[in-house]
Amino acid sequence: MNRLFEQITRLFALWTVLGCVWAWFVPAHFTWFVDRGNQVFGIPLISFGLGLIMFGMGITLTTRDFRAVLKTPKKVLLGVACQFVVMPLLGFGLARGFTLPTGLAVGLILVSCCPGGTASNVVTYLARGNLALSVLMTMTSTLVAIGLTPLLTGWLAGAYVDIDRLSLFLNMIGVVLVPVLAGVFFNRFFPRLVRYVTPWSPVLSVLIIVLIVGGIIAVKKDLIREHAGILLLVVFLLHAGGFGLGYLLAKVLGFPVIDRRTVSIEVGMQNSGLGSTLASGPKFAAQFTDLAQAALAPVPSAISALYHCLIGSFLAVIWRGRDVEDESATTKADDRR
Repeated sequence: MNRLFEQITRLFALWTVLGCVWAWFVPAHFTWFVDRGNQVFGIPLISFGLGLIMFGMGITLTTRDFRAVLKTPKKVLLGVACQFVVMPLLGFGLARGFTLPTGLAVGLILVSCCPGGTASNVVTYLARGNLALSVLMTMTSTLVAIGLTPLLTGWLAGAYVDIDRLSLFLNMIGVVLVPVLAGVFFNRFFPRLVRYVTPWSPVLSVLIIVLIVGGIIAVKKDLIREHAGILLLVVFLLHAGGFGLGYLLAKVLGFPVIDRRTVSIEVGMQNSGLGSTLASGPKFAAQFTDLAQAALAPVPSAISALYHCLIGSFLAVIWRGRDVEDESATTKADDRR
C-alpha cells in the first residue's frame, strides 16, 4: 500500500495537469471547494484543506529536525535566503516590466513571496537531489514565511495596493503555524496514530492542491481566458527564472551539484496553494478599490502550481538521468573555459 501511495505522489505533476484540464471543461466539479460558503467547523474548505497540508507536514517533523537545522545552518539559511530574495524580486520585476494589471501584479508578487511547497521534496527525491536539505529548507522557509511573506508582499505589492500586513500575518498564523505545530504535537504525543496517518498524508496533500488549483481555475476561467497570453508568459518566466537563478546562486556559493539541484528546486517551486488561499480571502480582496482587480489576484497562484510542477518534473527527468559526478566534471570543464 505504501508503495502505491508513493507512486501516486510521484505523479503529482500529471494529477495537477489533469485537474486543471478537468476544471476548465467541467468547472462545477471544482468550484465547490473554493466557495467560502462551504465550511468545516466554521472554516472555509479552501483554508481547511491548506491547513491539512500544513498539518501533514507537521507530523513528519520532530525535534531532531529542528536540531538538524542548527547543525547545518549555512546551507539551509543560504538556500532559504536565495528563495526569499530571488523569487520576490523576480515577481516584482516581471510585474513592473510587463506592466501587469494591478490584480495580476499583486497576485504574482504574493505567490513569489510564498515559501517552498511540499511538492519540492518529491521533485528533489526524483531528481536525486539532497532530500534531507530539501525537507529542512521547506520546513525553515515555511516557518520564516509567517513573518517574511506579509512583510515582502506588503513592501513590493505596496506599489499597487495598500497591503494590510497584520491581517496577512494573522492569516499566515492560522493556515500555516497552527496546523504545523499541531502536527508536531501529534508526532510527539500520538506516534502510533501518526504512523498510521503518515502514508496517506502526501496523497491527501496532492488531492487538496489539485482541488485548490482546479477550483481557482474553474472560478476564474473567463479571467484566465481574457489575460491568458501575458499571464502564461510571466508566470513561466517567474518559475523558469527561479529554477535557473537558484542553481546559479548555489553554484556561486560553492554548493556541490547535489545541493545545487536541491536549492534550484526549492527556489523554483512555491507553495502556490498558500498563495491561492491567501489571495482568495475576503480581507485580502477588500484591499482593492476595484473588485475586478481583486478577482484577478488568485489567478497567478493557480497558473503557478501548474508551471512549477511541469518545470520541476522536466528537470527531475533530466537530472535523474545524469550522474552527479558527470555533471560535476562538466561544470569544472565549463569553469576552466
